[in-house]
Amino acid sequence: MTQFQGSLSKMAVDLGKGETTPNYQMVLGEQRLAMNPLIGQHITLNYDGEIHCHACNRLTKKSFSGGYCFPCSQKLAQCDLCIMRPETCHYDAGTCREPEWGEQFCMQDHIVYLANSSGIKVGITRVNQVPTRWIDQGASQALAIFRVQSRYQSGLVEVIFKSHVSDRTDWRKMLKGQAEAVDLPKVRDQLMAECQDEIVALQQRFGEQAVVALNNEDVVQLDYPVQQYPEKVKSLNFDKTPEISGTLQGIKGQYLILDSGVLNVRKFTGYQIGIETK
Repeated sequence: MTQFQGSLSKMAVDLGKGETTPNYQMVLGEQRLAMNPLIGQHITLNYDGEIHCHACNRLTKKSFSGGYCFPCSQKLAQCDLCIMRPETCHYDAGTCREPEWGEQFCMQDHIVYLANSSGIKVGITRVNQVPTRWIDQGASQALAIFRVQSRYQSGLVEVIFKSHVSDRTDWRKMLKGQAEAVDLPKVRDQLMAECQDEIVALQQRFGEQAVVALNNEDVVQLDYPVQQYPEKVKSLNFDKTPEISGTLQGIKGQYLILDSGVLNVRKFTGYQIGIETK
């Protein structure tokens, strides 16, 4: 029996050149555990009752904003509403909680993309988060459609497109199997035509070099390491069940698929977890 223990973070993912199946690692503090080889094996995860803030490591009774203590959730720019709704960025107004952080993470090139996970959706991510963002969302297909110069601009493009296509993933549907393949370049071209006037207006506002359409990108195909998808999706929760165990049937997005249910690893960032494998 092998044991690992530490503060949980979202799983690290890697996609080798020319490969379609992501490699997952469970991150527990400084320890990393390769998860793909464990598929088909019985694993046990134990929550010891402690939660540490992902930013300051302070002990907290409750996790806020996906892994932070309450003070950090109120003062850190990465916990601000504009992270979820980038079109509300207020950096130029001088009210960013952490201007230096904003310059590093928001004032850099972003990709606007189409993905097929539980259906077609539009989304945004930093250039250096491709294809990690797509894997974290459980996308079966993804296609970059714009490159823009800031997170704010990517949010404005996303707002234009989400009046025609969803910006959300139905996680339950995503976990029931691979999405039916769609012709993403065809969808892109249709959306570009429908949104042309609004896109041109953004290019005139910020400059054509700030909002660049990507017309020749390849569709990224992703096949997840899953032996069996659940017929019925049952969510597992450390707050209700400190010990979670079962046969690991697969991994998709940031979810472990066990024969006892599915666990959203990212949701429990900062939880002190022990993992036992046989």
